[in-house]
Amino acid sequence: MSLLRAGNSLLLLLLFGPALSAPRSFSIDYKNDCFRKDGEEFRYISGEIHYSRIPRVYWKDRLLKMYMAGLNAVQTYIPWNFHEESPVQYNFSGDRDLPHFLKVAQDVGLLVILRAGPYICAEWEMGGLPAWLLKKKDIVLRSSDPDYIAAVDRWMGKLLPMMKPYLYQNGGPIISVQVENEYGSYSACDYNYLRHLTKLFRFHLGNEVVLFSTDGAGVSYLKCGTIQDLYATVDFGPGANVTAAFEVQRSAEPHGPLVNSEYYSGWLDHWGSPHSVVSTAKVAKYLNKILATGANVNMYMFIGGTNFGFWNGANAPYAAQPTSYDYNAPLSEAGDPTDKYFAIQEVISMYRKIPDGPIPPKTPKYAYGAVKMTKLQTILDAVEVLSFSGPVKSIYPLTFPDLNQAFGFVLYRTNLPVACNTPTPLSSPLNGVHDRAYVSIDGVAVGILERNKVLSINVTGKAGSQLDVLVENTGRINYGRDINDFKGLVSNLTLGKDILNGWTMFSLSIDDAINQGLIQAKEPPLSAPPPPAALSLPAFYTGSFIIPDGIPDLPQDTYIKLPKWRKGQIWINGFNLGRYWPVRGPQVTLFVPASLLSTAAPNNVTVLELEGAPCSSGPCNVEFTDTPIINATAPAHYKQRLGPFTREILLD
Repeated sequence: MSLLRAGNSLLLLLLFGPALSAPRSFSIDYKNDCFRKDGEEFRYISGEIHYSRIPRVYWKDRLLKMYMAGLNAVQTYIPWNFHEESPVQYNFSGDRDLPHFLKVAQDVGLLVILRAGPYICAEWEMGGLPAWLLKKKDIVLRSSDPDYIAAVDRWMGKLLPMMKPYLYQNGGPIISVQVENEYGSYSACDYNYLRHLTKLFRFHLGNEVVLFSTDGAGVSYLKCGTIQDLYATVDFGPGANVTAAFEVQRSAEPHGPLVNSEYYSGWLDHWGSPHSVVSTAKVAKYLNKILATGANVNMYMFIGGTNFGFWNGANAPYAAQPTSYDYNAPLSEAGDPTDKYFAIQEVISMYRKIPDGPIPPKTPKYAYGAVKMTKLQTILDAVEVLSFSGPVKSIYPLTFPDLNQAFGFVLYRTNLPVACNTPTPLSSPLNGVHDRAYVSIDGVAVGILERNKVLSINVTGKAGSQLDVLVENTGRINYGRDINDFKGLVSNLTLGKDILNGWTMFSLSIDDAINQGLIQAKEPPLSAPPPPAALSLPAFYTGSFIIPDGIPDLPQDTYIKLPKWRKGQIWINGFNLGRYWPVRGPQVTLFVPASLLSTAAPNNVTVLELEGAPCSSGPCNVEFTDTPIINATAPAHYKQRLGPFTREILLD
């Protein structure tokens, strides 16, 4: 009988193998100060990658390069507003297909540390929180405010059940899940909020998953950022005192693994400030110090990627981040290994075996050359086709949330109540232009108002003249107490001492209008065009180019630059590539992934130039090049404002 039982057991083992083996597990071993994976001591060496900043077609390429650097895990944020742009309308398709990203990571051989929010920071629009939350003007974000909690509960009720099958113990790659983000740096300090989130995550994900928090490596940060049942980790960059930083973690977690959840391999940029660079030697030196302690580490960022469309964030005092999120990371914005990549790989090789085989090469780049652009219409010409919802009238101006508009542009229109025969101040006395306003009178551009910088311009005009104010949301604040960042005209404008009223507002659906081909060329005037002015009306331009289908390996990645153009937005084949602002810098070129281009049809380029195209005074071209420029010298009068977001990092 015993022989028969033994034979049956062997047969079952052969037939069902892994199903009869020990269950998969990932846990914290407080006694031995480590993680345990399937019962064995485990240390992760991870890199940050944000799927929302990289085209889906490149996920595998980037993840494989991370794996070949010696990483055994990746860490990623989930931007709530990327998946729920309108209430209860969820999007997990295409470049938003988070489950597919998790599957690719697992196929490559990487574990995943999931940063589920609801707030993420990440230099992302409003820190990942949806702008529609601001329809309740007095909402207290990241707190126990009932309206905020109701929205969070509904979102997590959608997201977390989707994530549960991908937990490590359920056969997936997710070994741990972060709750909120750097909450100790936020002013609310609402422990009930953190407790509510922790219970919510446990309800949807179960009791086995490791939940953790992340805060700066200072005792003051951990005071409001940590609670029971969230394992406290810290973040710090090269140049920090590694021993002291982990002693801060030990003040909250006397036992358990040491974890640096954000080791800064580079740093972020702002328009008008120099491109941030953190030396390769320093990054490698301090990574070695961290690993020598036996600690777990996640490098932020390992690849930055791109803030396509309108997704960039901003910091306070107000400074918006550019389209490129290169971050001076080990993999460039286009996914190419840098010297920093190989230096980090060499450090990692001292602590674990680097996978055998070649590193995937740089993606090829192609310079498609100059594309001639032709003017279509100004915003004022096209306002009726751009405003799908039609005009809205109000005595005083309404904000973007009032108009159900999250991103982009709103046109505000009224009339001058009195004659301004001499220059008269048009002002935003309460700094209420959020963030940049292009002002015209009777169809003539007269100036720009800008948040924190230009609060008044002088105008002239007749009584009854049409005043148009095109307001751009250049990115919501993503960090600190000012994340409830309302956009549009958030307070009244004055003309002299008079408050302007009687406004008509147009929400502009530019992405949709471009995709539907609604912006057409206007009949040219019979008379000669006027001489170039210092400022012109915001206007659309278009051009196209053909990529031959007979040349092997085309299309390829490329970069677009706009010689002598000033500021605006670019679309390639209807895809919103992002913002350009070369006159302010440091970014000059925009990354164009090959996946946006076609060899089967002409490639259409649409540009919205907000200040003045070079078309009336010379070549009206954009240019596709094979070389990025994201580190041009910023004009001297734009000083870098690091503010509280610097945390503990040194940028030398």
